[in-house]
Amino acid sequence: QDIMVSLGGRIAEEIIFGDITTGASSDIKKATKTARRMVTRYGMSDHIGVICYDDDDDEVFIGKDLAHAKAHSEEISGEIDKEVKSIIDDCYTKAKDIILQHEDVLHSCAQLLLEKEKITREEFEGLFV
Repeated sequence: QDIMVSLGGRIAEEIIFGDITTGASSDIKKATKTARRMVTRYGMSDHIGVICYDDDDDEVFIGKDLAHAKAHSEEISGEIDKEVKSIIDDCYTKAKDIILQHEDVLHSCAQLLLEKEKITREEFEGLFV
């Protein structure tokens, strides 16, 4: 669900404007990171299996990638990438279906935000009535 929520903004842009911008880039990065962890850290891929391909350190410093060799082959890297893409694609499709089921609410919300810039929780929840 976290991945679907992260992709929701981009999907809304696509539906409302018929185009996409760079605005959702951090959300896409977050969704991708979550999907990759599902596959490489949490063993949540039937294809890859219950194995950890993640070194479990989130340290960020210059040269990290150069100093640490991958613990798996290029073939496994490719399989991991395919699994991550599959998860993202599946979540994108599910999230888009949900948003399209409530497209009228999306348009009402967009209009209200254009008018007011900010809305309260109560105003947002009122759109579903």
